[in-house]
Amino acid sequence: MAKKKATRKPAAAKAGKKAAKKVAAGDMLISKSRTKGSVSCNIAGDFYAAFDAAARNLLKQAEARAEANGRRTLRPQDL
Repeated sequence: MAKKKATRKPAAAKAGKKAAKKVAAGDMLISKSRTKGSVSCNIAGDFYAAFDAAARNLLKQAEARAEANGRRTLRPQDL
């Protein structure tokens, strides 16, 4: 019986995985379903983008405060 040669993935397939990771990094930080379950009000569709932007801004500020204090760990007081 003839042995099958191992097939290698083309470079395009590898590049596709890297591109998918970059897209995933840009996804929203918040969960729409958890947000809906946490409030009793209706939520407008554009609220999620604003909420995500606010959360990202808060994280950047907390990161800057931790770095200014010589730490690489975010703590509650950084918020």
